[in-house]
Amino acid sequence: MYTLNEAQQLIDRHLKNIKFPEEPAELYDPVRYILSIGGKRVRPALVLLACDMFAGSVDSALHPATAVEIFHNFTLLHDDIMDKSELRRGKDTVHIKWNNNVAILSGDVMSITASRLLNNSPGAVLRGVNDVFTKTAIQVCEGQQMDMNFEKEQVVEESSYLKMIELKTAVLIAASLKIGAMLGGAAEKDAEILYNFGRDLGIAFQLQDDLLDTYGDPDLVGKKPGMDIVDNKKTMLMIMALEGGNDGQKEELIHWLSAEVFDPDRKISEVVRIFNELDIKSKVQEKIKHYYDNSLSHLKDLNCPDERKTELYNFACNLMKRKK
Repeated sequence: MYTLNEAQQLIDRHLKNIKFPEEPAELYDPVRYILSIGGKRVRPALVLLACDMFAGSVDSALHPATAVEIFHNFTLLHDDIMDKSELRRGKDTVHIKWNNNVAILSGDVMSITASRLLNNSPGAVLRGVNDVFTKTAIQVCEGQQMDMNFEKEQVVEESSYLKMIELKTAVLIAASLKIGAMLGGAAEKDAEILYNFGRDLGIAFQLQDDLLDTYGDPDLVGKKPGMDIVDNKKTMLMIMALEGGNDGQKEELIHWLSAEVFDPDRKISEVVRIFNELDIKSKVQEKIKHYYDNSLSHLKDLNCPDERKTELYNFACNLMKRKK
């Protein structure tokens, strides 16, 4: 059985062996750049782990797993343009280092490359793997559009937010596990159980991201706390505060959400004060625990020896213990 770390190393080596054309340089240099500046390779590693759980050939899963990683990086590249982000993994984003047009086209070629690599899946499962991948790709786009729509909305319902993070973040984690299980020869029921595990864990992961942005240790997170507040992000914290606050608290939150000129430090301080008054931190922690516990309950139903589930249990546990 492979460990997560071993699977991540396999993906790193495989990525380095993928040769992109030298010309036109403006198209392929950004692809090499975004794939070289880090990333934990968690999603493709999950493909390999799921395949290995059912005694499948990890070597035959390397191309599809790498396809997942390249697709994930493609989404980040385009998200950075839409979010006007200047940094990715501590480095200039592609649209900053080059320009928007270059970033869009390089992202396009990454998406196509991912599809081509996925077509190296064994013939017996190729159609099913492609179906999961393409459905997931569409869902990720839907989630990104919902996220952008929320920027224009003053109030977002909790159910809508949970659906957005499921589509934007969780489904790709879920699909990675399901694709890996299919490549490993798992029964359809077991592949779906792994999908549900990944979906619920992915939701817990994103909710934890929301929490860390406001309450994380800045030395560990690597950025000043409260940037989601400054950027008017409709995170679970803000949504729960708007739903659970009294009239005065809601009025104050809406004031800060609509203010065009403000002192960022004061805005963070005042909004966090309201979060603390409403005990939002513990309420979000309860919601994280709900989805985390749900994810582990799915693993219990998986039809394979318990020792083959250990690495996924460890992955889920470590993910929830992270401080950044």
